[in-house]
Amino acid sequence: MNVVLRSGVLSIETEFVGLGELLPVINGARVEAAVWRAARPGRYECSLPTPLTGTFYVEINQKYADHLLYGLSGLPAEIVLDSFGIAFTRLTNLRAFLRMGYYSWDGASYIEPETAPPGLIQGYALTQLLPRYGAGSVVIGFHRHDRFQHTLTLDNRQTPYTLLIETLWDRKAHADGCESEQLDIIESTNPYEHALQEWAEPIGDDQRGEGFEGISGWCSWYNLYASITEENILEHLRATAEVNQREQLNMRVFQIDDGFTPEMGDWLDVKPQFPRGMKPVLDDIRAAGFTPGLWIAPFMVGNRSKLYRDHPDWVVKDHDGQPIAHMQFYAEFRWHKRSEAYYILDTTHPDAFAYLREVFRVWRYEWSCEYFKTDFMHFGSEYGPDRAVWHTPGLTRIEIWRRTAEMIRETIGEDALWLGCGCPLFASIGLVDALRIGRDVGVEWRGDYSAQSMLRDSLLRNFANGMFWRADPDCILLRDRFHNLSDIEVRSLAIYAGMAGQVIMTSDNLAELSPERLRLWKLIAQDAAFGAECAYPLLGKSTFAYGTDARGRPEGRAVDPVIVQVRSNGIDRAVFILNAGEISVERVYPLEVLGIPVQQYAYDWTADRAYPEPIDRIAVTLAPHDGALIFLSKEPICAAPEHLP
Repeated sequence: MNVVLRSGVLSIETEFVGLGELLPVINGARVEAAVWRAARPGRYECSLPTPLTGTFYVEINQKYADHLLYGLSGLPAEIVLDSFGIAFTRLTNLRAFLRMGYYSWDGASYIEPETAPPGLIQGYALTQLLPRYGAGSVVIGFHRHDRFQHTLTLDNRQTPYTLLIETLWDRKAHADGCESEQLDIIESTNPYEHALQEWAEPIGDDQRGEGFEGISGWCSWYNLYASITEENILEHLRATAEVNQREQLNMRVFQIDDGFTPEMGDWLDVKPQFPRGMKPVLDDIRAAGFTPGLWIAPFMVGNRSKLYRDHPDWVVKDHDGQPIAHMQFYAEFRWHKRSEAYYILDTTHPDAFAYLREVFRVWRYEWSCEYFKTDFMHFGSEYGPDRAVWHTPGLTRIEIWRRTAEMIRETIGEDALWLGCGCPLFASIGLVDALRIGRDVGVEWRGDYSAQSMLRDSLLRNFANGMFWRADPDCILLRDRFHNLSDIEVRSLAIYAGMAGQVIMTSDNLAELSPERLRLWKLIAQDAAFGAECAYPLLGKSTFAYGTDARGRPEGRAVDPVIVQVRSNGIDRAVFILNAGEISVERVYPLEVLGIPVQQYAYDWTADRAYPEPIDRIAVTLAPHDGALIFLSKEPICAAPEHLP
């Protein structure tokens, strides 16, 4: 990274993508008249024009020039500060911009600014800039995420493009000045996924703490949904325990999902369908050899809940004094609840905070829950003081969320397992054990609640898998009916999730599985306790077309529909090549392109045949939505492997 100050203009250049002239940004607006000066080695300052006044500064690491800080001082107290940041106003040689969504269901994608409609394409926490000409990439991302939400926005309304990088200050006091977190800028010649890992690795080392073994198990949602009773839960428990023991699957968790509490927020009440309450059921799960788990949405409060009726002051309000309804169901679908609206628990209210802590204490130590799936976690981090009025002012949205999440971890203890779903991806580092990386999978190949989110978001968030948290691709569909997927699609999605995920769950009745589906489950479920790693060696190599997801948010769609995964345990490897597109394809991949030493013995698991001689390339012909799973080893593979490396 090269820093140039010339005639009051501060510019930053990288080897691969030009970032160009740097301007301050205050409350989303660029300060066009900025004149920079060198205050001391590595520190550059400019005076803010009236009515702002004060000084904006940038400090750049002098030894390596690989990170910077930006900040403000002397801003008048009467100025309301929602956000501040910097803008790189002359991006050059840019082919694609990585838009990283903020939470589990907010997807990630590479977007080509030339094909995207003119506008602001906003991502969070980090981005990766891919050059139009030449190899390599530039990763730009913040080192910490436990105080502020950070946005990285590409403005392609005119050329050269602009990249705005902002810290959401959320109207905190600024009399003593304000400063961003460290912003890392990494120029890398490594493959694109490895470049993202270069950014992630020191963050994980600093903040994650000790890792844990992968998880496999059973979850009630995608088979029983909200129609759960003690009777059908125990029926599935018996089936899961019998198959788990007979097949030596090493499944670890048995989790009861939403449907046992009457309303969101009334977490200590249980529906009459569980006449013994939850503790005896969890004890039965433990006696069957599993870690017992429960589902909760800690920030959600239904408008018809007892919690809201008794404590209307415990929810977040807007500036008119009305509860903010983050979700509303006014028509037929009401989620098996009576509530039409879902509010946000105001955890800055000491009594609401104490109530939530008591819920987790009871669940952990009285009901003996050991696995917690916390859902809709983004409810607690969506709103700042521009929209929301919290009981205790002066905290950023992330400080509020993080304080609550830290309380949850402290209350359930380090030995409990915690899966965050609908969760801020990076604010959760160091707290959750596992994190959902996409939307609910559903029972369709395309459309809303389909496989598309898992296919895309596993690909683009894999770099953090095992560094920040274990990646949960969502439950794997195994049953033969009650879905709209072909046999090939079921197999492809199961292998894809098994190759990438460190949380391998299903919801289906294992006793009802066909021999072929049980073989598929054994292939992927047995490995979840081991430390293999998955890589996407061709990430970012295809060209990109602009589109929108089911909710109208921007996403990039790869012109090349073929996804390649490589999984290794340090000795053996498996390669899965998936045609996610709608036409048949042929592909040839030299092993060295996939990062694999040449001359490997191979076994095609999907075709059930061994290669008689070592190979140095993989050639496949794939129908739409089909995949080829190839096992590789230095020694001949004579029979089909029973599980992934």
